[in-house]
Amino acid sequence: MITSGQRKIKKIWKSVPTVEGAGVNLKRVFGFKELPLLDPFLLMDDFRSENPADYKAGFPWHPHRGLETITYVLEGDVEHGDSLGNKGNISSGDVQWMNAGSGIIHQEMPKGNYKGEMLGFQLWANLPAQDKMMRPRYQEIKAASIPMITTKDGAKVKIICGTMDNVTGPVQDIMAKPEYYDIELPAGKNFTHFVNPNHTVLAYVIDGEGYFDACHDPFAHDAAGINYFDMRIPCECGDGTLVLYETAGNHIVVTTDKKPIRFLLVSGQPLKEPVAWYGPIVMNTKQELEQAFQEYDSGTFIKS
Repeated sequence: MITSGQRKIKKIWKSVPTVEGAGVNLKRVFGFKELPLLDPFLLMDDFRSENPADYKAGFPWHPHRGLETITYVLEGDVEHGDSLGNKGNISSGDVQWMNAGSGIIHQEMPKGNYKGEMLGFQLWANLPAQDKMMRPRYQEIKAASIPMITTKDGAKVKIICGTMDNVTGPVQDIMAKPEYYDIELPAGKNFTHFVNPNHTVLAYVIDGEGYFDACHDPFAHDAAGINYFDMRIPCECGDGTLVLYETAGNHIVVTTDKKPIRFLLVSGQPLKEPVAWYGPIVMNTKQELEQAFQEYDSGTFIKS
């Protein structure tokens, strides 16, 4: 039986293989075709491989405007540089939260670790219309600065952004007021988390299996009671599965059976604004989008 205030699952789907950048093989969790289902989030990629040939071509110089990119690396290194002179290395456990604002040109080159392993995620968050032309900025967070707590449910939680059990993550002052947690839940446990009732809430399974609906209803349905993709999808979700919750309710419950689970839990305030999106640039109107590409072609794209 659903507990009062508990969010139900809206949709479940699996990440799919795709190729991006100069030839990087990754899994697309969601993107353009899901608009505006996950507002304020636009895109999420899962890049993990034990073969450097899958990722070494990287993401050479390209522009961004009007959005934030959140890169979370679990294994390996990613070298980055930009048109403002910033450069550095995102290593295992690090987070880079980049606000592209009015415009930035950068590159991201995955290097892997000494074994050739690369594991990480990139999430794109939209910027409100009033902030799309703000000055670009970075928040680069090293692994040692990300607090980890053990909840009363037995979950180990890395708090990247947001507050849990009175512990606040290091990423601050983000437009969508997001939460971003990396959660490991042992077998045979229940994890409950209270969320902002106005926020979009999603979970992405990195490893293991778990139930994201406390009633353990063996099948998940969308809001209309129709199975997503016209097929019955088990509510027990495994590696590479995205869970999107309904908007009603103030908490979510995740349950494990015989296997543990590791998942990302992300939430944010919907913008409810029009989106004009092509490639790495996201604006509110077609005219703004065309102007951005005209400026890029003419060399006037960078404002700061």
